[in-house]
Amino acid sequence: MSEIKTIAVIGAGTMGNGIAHVSAQSGFKTFLCDVKQEFLDRALKTITKNLERQVTKGTLSEDDKNATLGRLTTCVGLDCTREADLVIEAVPEIEALKFAIYKELNEKVKEGAIVASNTSSISITKLAASTKKPENFIGMHFMNPVPIMKLVEVIRGLATSQETYDIVADTAKKMGKVPVEVNDYPGFVANRLLMPMINEAAYALYEGVATKEAIDEVMKLGMAHPMGPLTLADFIGLDVCLAIMEVLHQGLGDSKYRPCPLLRKMVDAGYLGRKSGRGFYSY
Repeated sequence: MSEIKTIAVIGAGTMGNGIAHVSAQSGFKTFLCDVKQEFLDRALKTITKNLERQVTKGTLSEDDKNATLGRLTTCVGLDCTREADLVIEAVPEIEALKFAIYKELNEKVKEGAIVASNTSSISITKLAASTKKPENFIGMHFMNPVPIMKLVEVIRGLATSQETYDIVADTAKKMGKVPVEVNDYPGFVANRLLMPMINEAAYALYEGVATKEAIDEVMKLGMAHPMGPLTLADFIGLDVCLAIMEVLHQGLGDSKYRPCPLLRKMVDAGYLGRKSGRGFYSY
């Protein structure tokens, strides 16, 4: 297969609806799949609202908005993946859940289709090994919010073919993204650098080095970060930050990746950041 024309995105959460939005806006026939219609309806509402915001800003015409929505179909279950040239899995970071999806995809995807995972830290080699064609499997790690952020980490597993890599890098460019090639190590590059910084900020708060506001202000004013690490952690979700730190700690076996006890305690308390109304800050 030399060109991708149809893309199926599995998972209608924050990342999935963002990927589907960008895919449809870039001219691909796009299917968005999830287990319940209510999740798909919510995702469609978000995508429509984000497209309308682009129209208001003047970066998208009303006709392009309607054409984008016309290329997007929602689908309960995975039957729509049969048509796809590229399937992008964007479900939560739970290995067992991903393996169950790949098992079903083994029976559904057409010959030669590429399967990509938007995982932010799980081994691509390990995920690929549970598929029928590991040479057609790759990591495609988008950044949040997907419609705005340009980067896609493209991660080869041990078995990923050069053809698969080339097609996926080319597709990312057609989506208006910048693909960056990364090898398969825990956390890849983005999270291997970002998460220890967030974890260290949590340690600085935990040890009373400074207040949360002061820690964020230092990084914003001193390092020109658009938002401080604790605000960013709330935006990402503290549960997601903790899960990635655990992958780094386990995968690399180095004590410098040990999750901060405060981070763990907050997740245990259900203080997950913006999505739960409370994290390091209240929302």
